[in-house]
Amino acid sequence: MLLERIQQTNDIKKIPPKEYEALAEEIRQFLIEKISVTGGHLGSNLGAVELTMALHLALNLPEDKIVWDVGHQSYTHKLLTGRREGFDTLRKYGGMSGFPKRKESDCDCFDTGHSSTSISAGLGLVRARDLAGGSNTIVSVIGDGALTGGMAYEALNNAARMESNFIIILNDNNMSISENVGGVSKYLNNIRTSNAYLDVKDGIYNTIRKTKYGDGIVTGVRRAKNSLKQLVIPGMWFEDIGITYLGPVDGHDVKGLVRVIREAKRRKNCVLIHVLTQKGKGYSPAEKHPARFHGAEPFDVKTGIPLKKKTKANYTDVFSTVMVKLAAREPDVVAITAAMPDGTGLKRFRSMYPERFFDVGIAEEHAVTFAAGLAVGGLHPVVAIYSSFLQRAYDQILHDVCLQNLPVIFAIDRAGLVGSDGETHQGIFDLSYLSSIPNMHIMAPKNKWELSDMMKFAYAFKGPIAIRYPRGEAYDGLQGMRQPIEMGKSEMLFEEEKIALFALGSMVEAGMQVREALKERGLSCTLVNARFAKPIDGEMIRYLSRRHQTIVTMEENVASGGLGEKVRTLVEEEKLQARVLSIHVPDEYVEHGNVAILKKEIGIDVDSILNRILEEIGIG
Repeated sequence: MLLERIQQTNDIKKIPPKEYEALAEEIRQFLIEKISVTGGHLGSNLGAVELTMALHLALNLPEDKIVWDVGHQSYTHKLLTGRREGFDTLRKYGGMSGFPKRKESDCDCFDTGHSSTSISAGLGLVRARDLAGGSNTIVSVIGDGALTGGMAYEALNNAARMESNFIIILNDNNMSISENVGGVSKYLNNIRTSNAYLDVKDGIYNTIRKTKYGDGIVTGVRRAKNSLKQLVIPGMWFEDIGITYLGPVDGHDVKGLVRVIREAKRRKNCVLIHVLTQKGKGYSPAEKHPARFHGAEPFDVKTGIPLKKKTKANYTDVFSTVMVKLAAREPDVVAITAAMPDGTGLKRFRSMYPERFFDVGIAEEHAVTFAAGLAVGGLHPVVAIYSSFLQRAYDQILHDVCLQNLPVIFAIDRAGLVGSDGETHQGIFDLSYLSSIPNMHIMAPKNKWELSDMMKFAYAFKGPIAIRYPRGEAYDGLQGMRQPIEMGKSEMLFEEEKIALFALGSMVEAGMQVREALKERGLSCTLVNARFAKPIDGEMIRYLSRRHQTIVTMEENVASGGLGEKVRTLVEEEKLQARVLSIHVPDEYVEHGNVAILKKEIGIDVDSILNRILEEIGIG
């Protein structure tokens, strides 16, 4: 087994070139077998096997640096840096992360998880290297999807002015090039990347520059050359702004990739290598259904079918159904997603109302300001984005939507703990970053029926409003309790004395269980569905303070800027009598792992909440 010969960084260089293809096959089989058990990002990793091998062959890690955009395609990189044993605990609590982590290996030079950041980070590493007088190679690997993000272009604009080596690899697993153009492009690319060509070209340009009219002649030659290349070589946009373009290159040809990477290392400027790969390569189900295997749950290797059968609708499913029904009634409803129609539940909407559906690519900032423009134009946009990704558009929410008090609905999926993807994906900050914005209103449903009611309420409201809901199965309890929604008003579910649970969204279900546990101990307990994180129901807080000794706020958000902080501030400012016990996520990043385990570790599971309450009231 070739993989057994790779125990540490750079061991791949001991593998004979004739065995590269066999090694790639072993890596793919290893990833399929391991991810079928643990779950993880399969398709992107299967497509980047040869590219990763080539990078490790052409570079000298950890002195040289690889910045992986998003980082979900770094599994082969982890294998080649001696972390094979860690795959049994991939994405599990206390185990190996599914993304690059500097604390995990000195070969992971930059923590990533969000898109379109690698070129900026790589450029920073280049400038730091140059200032320190170093000569190591810096490579940023970015996908064609990530290149739709505006931040990538801001970085490219800066990188184009460099006079120092910096390599960007565009891992393109979606584009295709027609056969005739591809043939000519490949021919010219082979010429451009050969040692002889680079040496001759530089020599000719330097000689011409020394003549009386040298600069003018060089400019003319370059214009003529670029005019020809414009006809036959894709990627001239990069050349036009000052970045050397090499490609397209077969992303599954290890030897060819090694050669072009080594040639790129010789340049004294920014070089972009355009690599063509196939997402899911080597595993038929992933090749046929790449989106399904982007972030796969444990599955049967033979069929690719998930092992866990779906029994209940999740909140994304509920949102999907509500959006279709809402659009049928209201012709001004439009939907926006940032490259995630499947993940956000807008696939059905896209099929039924294609002219009212907008996928802007991985561009959350643009999505929000685009929604503002749609609203000014008389439409009622619904922006569906994961909590962790929406935070990238904070300025646009503040400046372009809320400042103008526009009727934009933010459907915030994956709010709260999301689990295996870890720190970069936990949706535990949205209450905090949205609550600080004037004109913003924030709701969270207690169950699947309330999500439907909140969507209808949000449409009728005609102002900036956000609805946050968690990943996973939708709570179907409390079906009979469905009081009409009023702005800023909470919902009394069970009224007793002494202890009042003031729970928001996903924590209402936990509140039900805590209440039952308290009653088993002979303690009376009120349960209130907060409904709104902004504005909070001050009238309800005052009422609870008069009739209860302790108010327990419950939320799946960090403490700072959250619901508990607002309730405590109101109680202190108005000198109300009740004590406030805040149950929240600690003000820290939460690592990857099963959600139930994470809740226990950070103290927001039912048992931990119960113990906190008993301690607060002097029992236990």
